[in-house]
Amino acid sequence: MMFMPDLMQPVKDLAAIATGLSVTFKNMLKPPVTEFYPEEPVHFEARFRGVHVQQRDENGLEKCVACFLCAAACPANCIYIEAGDNTAAQRISAGERYAKVYNIDYNRCIFCGYCVEACPTDAITHGHGFELATYDASNLVYRKEQLLAPLPLAGSTAS
Repeated sequence: MMFMPDLMQPVKDLAAIATGLSVTFKNMLKPPVTEFYPEEPVHFEARFRGVHVQQRDENGLEKCVACFLCAAACPANCIYIEAGDNTAAQRISAGERYAKVYNIDYNRCIFCGYCVEACPTDAITHGHGFELATYDASNLVYRKEQLLAPLPLAGSTAS
């Protein structure tokens, strides 16, 4: 059997190049999208995954009940939790337990969002923090105190 060359191949190649160049020229004529950071506020997409935030409930208690599901779901193994028991005298969360130690190592975190999806109490969410640069890698291990959302203001009402 004899090999027959495709005579239309050069035409197909030129059509593909023309299509690519048309996309290039179309985008060259559009004005550039520029963020003037830090002079102007940063605009985040709704799905942006920034530094994690440990949420509180409406009473100011921590939502985390130390179930370890976020640590189990993390593919980078960057979440470390130690549980503590709530007592009647000292109530940290609404559940029986609370996260006595909750660390996220941002040297390892890939911001995949699996920890957020795994949390049954919506205790961990992604915030809008993105400035993580540091000269010392030990500064990238965020402790619970750095991740906790601020206490709700006393007497404030949500309208």
